Amino acid sequence: MIRNILLTIEYDGTGFHGWQKQPGQTTVQGHLETVMSRLFKTEISLNGTSRTDAGVHALGQRASFISDLGIPTEKIPLVVNNALCGAERGPFAIAPVRIKAAEEMPMDFHARFDAAGKEYIYSIRTGKEPDIFRRNFVYHVAEQLDTGAMRKGCEALIGTHDFKSFESSGGNPRLTTVRTIYKAQISEDEPGEIRFTIRGDGFLYNMVRIITGTLVDIGLGKIAAEDMPDIIEARDRSRAGHTAPPGGLCLAEVFYDEAKLKG
Repeated sequence: MIRNILLTIEYDGTGFHGWQKQPGQTTVQGHLETVMSRLFKTEISLNGTSRTDAGVHALGQRASFISDLGIPTEKIPLVVNNALCGAERGPFAIAPVRIKAAEEMPMDFHARFDAAGKEYIYSIRTGKEPDIFRRNFVYHVAEQLDTGAMRKGCEALIGTHDFKSFESSGGNPRLTTVRTIYKAQISEDEPGEIRFTIRGDGFLYNMVRIITGTLVDIGLGKIAAEDMPDIIEARDRSRAGHTAPPGGLCLAEVFYDEAKLKG
C-alpha cells in the first residue's frame, strides 16, 4: 500500500555540506536517500523541511516521502538506524544521523510546504578557555557577554517585521522578507553557557546566525541594545552584526500546528 511517511530526524551536521542534496557533496539528504534506497531496494526521495547549512545540526528536522514499503511505519526508525550505523566504520560506530520517529500522513501532506514554522536554538559558550570537545556545537566567545543587554535586544524581534537586515546574499530569492517571530529568548543555564532560542513562521537565509551575531555584538557592547529596532527598520545588512558560525546552530523543532507554534 502506498503511504506518505513523515520522518523526524536528528543529526550532527559537522561532516555534512548541509541538508540539501548537491552533486559531489556529502549531505544529510543525500546520505539518507542512499542508505534508505539501498535498504528498501527502491528509490527513496525525501522532501525536507529546512535546508540547514553546512555544519548546522538538527534535533527535529522533518522530511516526508511517498512509497509502498513492505514494513510497518513504526518499524522504519529501527531498521533505518541499524542501516545507518552499518554504513559507518568501526565495531562500535554510531551514525551522525538518526531517525527519531516515523508517522503516516495524508497523501497530500508535504513536510516543507505544510510547515507552520520552526524553532532554532543557538548555543554560545563564553570564557578564555575553549572546550575542544564541544567546538563543533557551540560558538566560543572569549569575553563575557552582557546577557541583560542581549535580552533587551531580543524584545525588538518579537512580532511581524521586515527582516531584510538579517539576510545574507546568495540564498534563494524570496517573495517577501517579512516574517513573524513568536519567541526570542536568551537563557543562561549556568555561568558562561548561553542559549538563544528563536521561533517563527519562517526564516531568511542565515537569518538566525546574523541575529545571533548581532546579539553577541550587543553583549560585547559593540552595538547598543536600543539600536535593534532601527537595525530592523533599516532593511540593510550592513547595519546588523556579524554572522555567527554554523556549529552553534541547531534546528530544534518544526511545527505543523499553528496553535503550538504561537504558544
